[in-house]
Amino acid sequence: MFKGLSPIIYGGREVWPLIEGGKGVSATNHLSSGAWAAAGGIGTVSAVNADSYNDDGSLVEYTYPQDTRKGRHDQLVEYSIRGGAEQVKRAYEMSNGKGAININILWEMGGAQAVLEGVLENTKGMVTGVTCGAGMPYKLAEIAARHSVYYLPIVSSARAFRALWKRSYKKVPEWLAAVVYEDPWLAGGHNGLSNAESPTEPQDPYPRVKELRETMRKEGVSEDVAIVMAGGVWYLREWNDWIDNPELGKIAFQFGTRPLITEESPIPQVWKDMLRTVKPGDVLLHKFSPTGFYSSAVKTPFLYELMGRSERQIPVFKKGTEEGTVQLGDTGKARSMWVKPEDQAKAANWIAQGHTEALKTPDDTAIFVEPSARDVIRKDQKDCMGCLSHCGFSSWKDHDDHTTGRLADPRSFCIQKTLQSISHDGTPDENLAFAGHSAYRFAQDPFFSNNFTPSVKQLVDRILTGD
Repeated sequence: MFKGLSPIIYGGREVWPLIEGGKGVSATNHLSSGAWAAAGGIGTVSAVNADSYNDDGSLVEYTYPQDTRKGRHDQLVEYSIRGGAEQVKRAYEMSNGKGAININILWEMGGAQAVLEGVLENTKGMVTGVTCGAGMPYKLAEIAARHSVYYLPIVSSARAFRALWKRSYKKVPEWLAAVVYEDPWLAGGHNGLSNAESPTEPQDPYPRVKELRETMRKEGVSEDVAIVMAGGVWYLREWNDWIDNPELGKIAFQFGTRPLITEESPIPQVWKDMLRTVKPGDVLLHKFSPTGFYSSAVKTPFLYELMGRSERQIPVFKKGTEEGTVQLGDTGKARSMWVKPEDQAKAANWIAQGHTEALKTPDDTAIFVEPSARDVIRKDQKDCMGCLSHCGFSSWKDHDDHTTGRLADPRSFCIQKTLQSISHDGTPDENLAFAGHSAYRFAQDPFFSNNFTPSVKQLVDRILTGD
């Protein structure tokens, strides 16, 4: 066992302070989470549109035949509650009474509160805690308390925690088990980078976590409440100075990327194989997500296509609103777009390359794509099933009049479609492949050499040695 690391009491049980990151759609399920708990850690079932099964053990095919987005959204919520509960029950059974089972939910997920309530209602006594990020989950505390489970908010700054504490969490402090600090420059998936922080200027996590602990102490949060370091965690020996450090207080560690290559990891083999080839710099912190948040993913052809769309972009104006502009073209939608002469020349070049379709964005610009890309964008927008509380790509909103009131943004993509695809045998080349910025370490870590794929138990045992 790594020097200084000791078990903690969580949910009345002694567990290792090692948490499995709860990775989005079907990337952590009962197989990985149950195995992580059985190894003595805290497994985290993703409750984001989780899989459910037929009586013969085959996956239920999620279909959305409803005519309206609201109808499809309601169907999505129903699937999510059923799948989340089923995954928790299977993980709990696999854990054999060891470790603990958490669930992870995204606050910006469509119907997040209904899904969380539904999963907890159907898994009484099985879930120890709920981790929740991707937004400001003010109501997380009251929901957790109502179901007698712990809550672990995911934040990227002391400021975010302070806002949550003052507005809500101070009312139910007894169910606050830990605060997850997710490094916005290192973690995979969606990140909590603020407008005041630069995506190209990463900050040292130590002073940020120190500030978080100081804020927690100032607000009177119990010293028993751990801070979970998430993002960039690979070898525990690299975090030796954090363990038993009085400035930081009680510390636990979350592993998101490293458990992706394990026997129990449910992601397809083609995704696991791709991760072994990632090099430093291959993971991009970008803002193409329809959530509006920054997120980190591997540079695959899918991501390069999104990058290309935004690069082929020019300002557009209505006729007579900008002096010196000219008509983009004399056919189709180009007739209603007026651009600067130098931008007309750029557009002509892109059109000559086959990017003949001009699509307007909410920011008074137009991007240029091939007809096939236009058709996919339009179909995906039309098929929206309301997987987010607010979606920039389709202009869906999960409440009130069900629209954000903004033009649908063709620079983005249907996140539900691509995450379901990549987690169910879709190729990373054609989908978004979330990963933390330490993914390049798979190729450098001797533990994964010669294409070795450990079991979760083998990986946890390895982590406990410091390596």
